[in-house]
Amino acid sequence: MTSASSSVSTGVTISFGERYASSDQFDAIFREGMALVERTANYLDGPGRKEAKALTNPLTLIYATESMRLTTRLLEVASWLLIRRALKEGEISADEARQKRQRVKLHSLGRPSHVKDYDSLPQGLRDLVDASFSINDRILQLDRSLTASTAGTAAAIPANPVDAQFARLQAAFGRPGAKAS
Repeated sequence: MTSASSSVSTGVTISFGERYASSDQFDAIFREGMALVERTANYLDGPGRKEAKALTNPLTLIYATESMRLTTRLLEVASWLLIRRALKEGEISADEARQKRQRVKLHSLGRPSHVKDYDSLPQGLRDLVDASFSINDRILQLDRSLTASTAGTAAAIPANPVDAQFARLQAAFGRPGAKAS
């Protein structure tokens, strides 16, 4: 190896997800998520309850279904946020966080836009549903970033990516030890 090539980076990968999860920005999304949980509970126990009683029969079922989906989604979001905060604060280990995270079901599915008469539901409920999907999507993206960074640290990253490509080619063509000219 020449002196010029020895000064090349060793292939250290920066995990933006890990950095984010331990940053002030995480604290902001934590506060936002927990405030949304509280705002939703206040709405469903107060104005939402009154609005639901004023709905006609088919809309009552849609309201009940969407409010249940909303609370379930926010429960999962809050669980994820609490796990990440506990890890950040050193209250649990990374292994404990991984085990707890496996029980959390974050999904990007279930958008109610296809539900007939969804637009007839009270605006307050629809606003909360939209806000819950917004924060859910951001947390899902962050979770995927954290999962990818964890998987990346589990597998050794080769110091030279070209060597990894040569190894793949050699394995594919069955010529171990052959060097490209």
